[in-house]
Amino acid sequence: MTFAPDTEAPDTAAPATEAPATAAPATAALSASRAAPSTAQILARFRPIIARIAEGAVERERERALPFAEVEWLREAGFGALRVPRQHGGDGVSLHTLFALLIELASADSNLPQLLRGHLGFVETQLGLDDSPTRTEWFRRIVSDRILFGNAQAERGPDTQTVVEERDGRWVIDGTKYYSTGTLFADWIWSSARRGDEPVALAVPADAAGVTRVDDWDGFGQRLTGSGTTTFDAVEIDPRHIVSFIDGEPRPHSYVTGFYQLVLLAALSGIADAALRETAAFVRPRRRTFGIPGESSPRHDPLVQRVVGRVSALAFSARSNTLAAVGALESADALEHADALEHADALESADALEHADALERAAALESAAAIDTADAAGLDGESEHERYGEAVIRVFQAQQIVIGQVLEATTLLFEVGGASATSDRIRLDRLWRNARTIASHNPAIHREQALGDYVLNDVLPLAWHDRVAAGAPATTPQHTTPQHTTPQHTTPQHTTPQHTTSAGTDTRSNR
Repeated sequence: MTFAPDTEAPDTAAPATEAPATAAPATAALSASRAAPSTAQILARFRPIIARIAEGAVERERERALPFAEVEWLREAGFGALRVPRQHGGDGVSLHTLFALLIELASADSNLPQLLRGHLGFVETQLGLDDSPTRTEWFRRIVSDRILFGNAQAERGPDTQTVVEERDGRWVIDGTKYYSTGTLFADWIWSSARRGDEPVALAVPADAAGVTRVDDWDGFGQRLTGSGTTTFDAVEIDPRHIVSFIDGEPRPHSYVTGFYQLVLLAALSGIADAALRETAAFVRPRRRTFGIPGESSPRHDPLVQRVVGRVSALAFSARSNTLAAVGALESADALEHADALEHADALESADALEHADALERAAALESAAAIDTADAAGLDGESEHERYGEAVIRVFQAQQIVIGQVLEATTLLFEVGGASATSDRIRLDRLWRNARTIASHNPAIHREQALGDYVLNDVLPLAWHDRVAAGAPATTPQHTTPQHTTPQHTTPQHTTPQHTTSAGTDTRSNR
């Protein structure tokens, strides 16, 4: 079921199809004392769902049918709780495991990782905070109630115009957000505003009175991500859901900047995998009669083989660069938070090679080696700004390479089939359109300049949050040493999940 653009989303979504029985949800019954599931275990759990998502991808694209059922399959399988710590009932998986899964999910439908990016980012924000009853309650809701968050941050203009203020004893928010990815599938909206001169973040129930989510995204790619415009019209919110930014950030905002970008790189890497898979599926059964005597099989044509071989190399390189950048961010976080138990777990993971695939072995060894190296060299005395900033540099470097590789792969694939490869029936063009749209986020030219400044002048990039906290326009590139800030805890309140309809994606940075 689809809805025309520029119309208010309906109150409820179409009923979701039952998820495969093999995808068991994460529950609080999982023992916190046991190790987190391996990458292989998580992939095995979600692959039946991913296969079903892939089956309907072309039809959804053709009809612009939003993936409400597919989101529900993932929700019921515990996708939202993958990174929630084991002691809170989640899976507590590593970043490597999460991103390996995101790449596979994107290979089925690149809209899904992006529309879930806001939720994943909210969980990462909570993981960076000290333990508290509020944090515990959010984790409980994510695990038990399976709530999902959407993201509504971007505005049109250099400054945040959305305001939150007290009126007649009530706290209300007014404003308009654009490119609000995932909000139309969400139970809660993670947004931003100003309280006087103070920048704040806040959690808003998606079904609250005065919240309007509109399906007005008109981009040519990533059309099913549930973006569009979100309007807050005197929406009453619990003051405990308003997040102030104060000095003393336990984990610099550059971590979240890197994380959000990596979700997009995972989506691109998945598109490259899809390009390889769909190109091979297109070529294998074909017979060619035009321009040659008799009949031939393109799969045996050296030129076609060359194209497919090139696409395979591009897909491999995109995935490898993305996971290498994930490893850099995860290592920086391990150096910040590793205690004796975490150190032992990392070393144990490195020894348990029989339970890991090649990428897991490399990631485990790299993680253990990074912690050992830090201990031996005293790198834990390095400022956390430098540690996380250098990890984000790796993410920015990967962004420069992965974008070009995936755009090349999704263009080159058309060389294997002539005009028949452009058939609307197979929609191979969607792969390039989606990749090009994702690549337009967080413009690469700004990141390239930041890399040059770092190499030449040792200047680390300044995170989006820190520019806003410092009073600078969120869209102005700045690359100076940030003053880190800490979000205070908020307290979640229960709301009945409402799922509405939209299509779209971000085309400007909100992180």
